[in-house]
Amino acid sequence: MWRESGPVFRALWIGVLASNVGTWMQTVGAQWLVVGEPDAATWVSLVQAVTTLPVLLFALPAGAVADALDRRRLLLGVQGTLFLIAAALAALTALGAVGPALLLVFTFLLGCGQALTLPTWQAVIPEIVPHEQLPAASALGAVNTNLARSVGPALAGVLVAQFGSALVFGLNALSFAVFAVALLRWRRPADRPAGRPEHFASALRAGGRFVRWSPVIRRILGRVLFFVLPGSVVWALVPLVARQELGMGASGYGILLAALGVGAIAGALLMPRARRLLRTNQMIVVTGAVQGVALLVVALVPVALAVVPALVAAGAAWMMLVSRMNAAMQLNLPNWVRARALAIYQLVFAGGQALGAVAWGQAAEAFGLRQTFGMAAGLMLAGTLTVRRWPVHTHEDEDHAPAVFWPEPHLMLQPHLADGPILVSATYRVSGADPAAFVAAMQELRASRQRTGATQWGLFRDGADPARFVEVYLVATWEEHLRQHRGRLTGEDERIEERVIALADGPPEVRHLLPAEHSD
Repeated sequence: MWRESGPVFRALWIGVLASNVGTWMQTVGAQWLVVGEPDAATWVSLVQAVTTLPVLLFALPAGAVADALDRRRLLLGVQGTLFLIAAALAALTALGAVGPALLLVFTFLLGCGQALTLPTWQAVIPEIVPHEQLPAASALGAVNTNLARSVGPALAGVLVAQFGSALVFGLNALSFAVFAVALLRWRRPADRPAGRPEHFASALRAGGRFVRWSPVIRRILGRVLFFVLPGSVVWALVPLVARQELGMGASGYGILLAALGVGAIAGALLMPRARRLLRTNQMIVVTGAVQGVALLVVALVPVALAVVPALVAAGAAWMMLVSRMNAAMQLNLPNWVRARALAIYQLVFAGGQALGAVAWGQAAEAFGLRQTFGMAAGLMLAGTLTVRRWPVHTHEDEDHAPAVFWPEPHLMLQPHLADGPILVSATYRVSGADPAAFVAAMQELRASRQRTGATQWGLFRDGADPARFVEVYLVATWEEHLRQHRGRLTGEDERIEERVIALADGPPEVRHLLPAEHSD
């Protein structure tokens, strides 16, 4: 299967690489365009913030759209729009008509396109790559991002110094066209999952509910936030480090960002060995410590010969942590909610960068660059120390493939799809097992119910018959409950339910209670 999908993945990977290189060139060109303005620290950090802020606004809606529509067509439409926006920015910059405020507007629009692209592309990968190859594909995705982070800034630094930012913006426009061509060559199968797409609002709620009731996903998101908030100081303020602390020009700025990219590529090459030698939480500790020390070097030793190697180490640590968390997300997500959950991941990741960029920019204005990097280093090391209290358990061996194991409900009354709420009850007899063990197993089942559609859940014991337990849960609509029957449950959900049944006297008696006003 990998042989069949390999050429498709390779072509799209190259297209994404071109787009990522263009995006990094765009960022360098935009930041250098405002680095000579009054209050440069604020303008530079605002460019970084406005680049990632759209993810906060549109990532989750984009994930819902990507789970409902043809992802190839969606990506094609977005790339075409981004091409037009980037081309207009290049033309206006060449005419000298772009000031800082207008530059932020264009940067925001390009960020909106990226907010739509990121979760859609992430959700496409499992359609192309076999499940067992997802960790390798995730690592290649990290290589892609960080190769672009290495090549893009270095190339942009040279081009900006020689020709100005307009040329860089034009090349960014062409990069979107390259990705569009790769998408045109991909022939996505036309068959779609059975059933109609989810309504937009209910799809958003379902995505948020899934993440809320997935402890593994919540821990991954929390760990990303602990790392990205202090780590974002590098991406926000490295232009000022180049100019104010090291006395470098645009090409020197490109060298510093290239050092980050080179380190990230080195980290990607080390990932297979690190994955074998270090468990997830050990990886978190090591990468956090390396990143914290690198930030301290920038704060305490503002010399190029020390800063460049420190940024190489920081790039490696950044890539290894992000790649590990991204792979854990991919392996712990079922297909039905993949784009939405990955959109929330992107929201946390980019939101942490945006908020961090603004905060570190203001800190640099108030306290100075060196003090700001010192504060970020302290925050990074403090966050790393929380691993013992809040570890990440990824459970990558769990089965998240769809599993249809509930029987179809047989009702005398036929509800409409929009009817609701629906009250589902399941009556168990627990006469031979330990009731406490059964209740504990039911708490795990509760999370399964609420991940897949239940809005409320309860477990009750009959006072007149202590062996009789009744589980009840509410689902918003009949259609939402049918989705539980026909595709939302996974092999892991089936394992949880089998454990509950093993502790009871057999399968439960299930009843579906419909709204009385719609029962005739």
